Amino acid sequence: MKRITSLLLLLGATLSSYAQQVLTLDSCRALALANNKELRISQEKVNAAHYEKKAAFTNYLPKIDLTGGYMRTQKEISLLSDEQKQSISNIGTTAGAQLQEQIKQLAASDPVLGSLLQPLQGVIPGLTAGLTAGLNGVGQGLVDAFRTDTRNMTVGAATLTQPLFMGGKIIAYNKITKYAERLAESQHATGMQDLILQTDQVYWQIISLVNKKKLAENFLELVQKLDSDVDKMIKEGVATKADGLSVKVKVNEAEMMLTQVDNGLNLSKMLLCQLCGLPLETDFQLADESMKDLPLPNTYTEANVSTALSNREELKSLELASEIYRQKVNVVRADFLPSVALTANYLVTNPSLVNGFENKFRGMWAAGVVVKIPVFHWGEGIYKVKAAKAEANIARYKLEDIKEKVELQVTQNSYKVNESTKKLALAEKNMEKAEENLRYANLGFKEGVIPTSNVLEAQTAWFSAQAGKIDAQIDVKMSELYLNKSMGILK
Repeated sequence: MKRITSLLLLLGATLSSYAQQVLTLDSCRALALANNKELRISQEKVNAAHYEKKAAFTNYLPKIDLTGGYMRTQKEISLLSDEQKQSISNIGTTAGAQLQEQIKQLAASDPVLGSLLQPLQGVIPGLTAGLTAGLNGVGQGLVDAFRTDTRNMTVGAATLTQPLFMGGKIIAYNKITKYAERLAESQHATGMQDLILQTDQVYWQIISLVNKKKLAENFLELVQKLDSDVDKMIKEGVATKADGLSVKVKVNEAEMMLTQVDNGLNLSKMLLCQLCGLPLETDFQLADESMKDLPLPNTYTEANVSTALSNREELKSLELASEIYRQKVNVVRADFLPSVALTANYLVTNPSLVNGFENKFRGMWAAGVVVKIPVFHWGEGIYKVKAAKAEANIARYKLEDIKEKVELQVTQNSYKVNESTKKLALAEKNMEKAEENLRYANLGFKEGVIPTSNVLEAQTAWFSAQAGKIDAQIDVKMSELYLNKSMGILK
């Protein structure tokens, strides 16, 4: 990772190199890491996971919520019926009528009492009228006092909630988000290594094609020179037209080979531009193009399975995923365990409810504890926990399977390193023999003791040996690269 960080610091230097149309392997890596869209996406996933972890921690803390509302209703809530309102409003009238009726009954039932009440007959209507008005006013006051005037209702509340025990869900969720952040970082590191590997592959593929293009041009010059010599020999009568046709066929093959190599080189350069975030039509030169023999490492990486198991980001990702699934079991189990939370709130209403129905904002506080205990859910909790455990087992089996495959991959790549090294040694020997064979063929052709077909065979063998040497050098480079990648030490 330190190596990758240093590559990013080289980006400024890389841009100046790009302006000069010369790119090194490190500058290509730095450009690719800085401009790759998928890598940017994975970095944003790391950021998202980081903030998810911070959000999960807030579940330990009390939460305060403000709620407000207004409602306009067509009718107000009435505590009295219409009959009760009418009766209470006319309580004085009813009482006055009943009083006058009682006086009349008394006067009619007892003549003596009637004679005594006779002088009051003119005064009683006035007295009852005053009593009626007074009692009616009191009754109307009672009716007005019972009005709620709830057509315009405004409510506001501030609520505080503090979880006390959630069955372990908060703890498990915080662990999940912590593992998820580390998982996103591991996947980001995997993406960086994959991108470096892909960049190196294209880089050395371009180097290979550049050298093969030079080789194809040299081979074309050889067969063209041979074609010119054979044409002269045909004119002098020391060679046949069949010899000339054979050489011309080889010239056509060499030209086609050069065209194919040139097309492959252009496409590979476009691919490197795409990886580095450069315009596809950018014309550039790689720093290692001019090297006759590609630089090979003095020492090779020793295959070590334990190193691979401890460094491979893919294994780290699977281990973290396995831990996440284990914690998901706890989250599912927590849904079917008791939960306890402390609540406190302050409620404000208008009309007020604490001193009659006043058109004022008045409030009150309240505090309590909320307990939820799941009792019977037809075994739903058991089934969900078992399903979560099955998913955790799947993640564990995947991890074990990948560990076995990593061990196999490291072993295979170590074999490939040894094979490519031996292949390079054989290619160099073949190259020496092919050059010697071509030299003798050219000398014999000039002396007239070797036919044209033998010269063509020698030239073809020389071309194959040169191409084999280039391929062997690239194979050594790439096999070492693949071994480092399989061991998680690609930097």
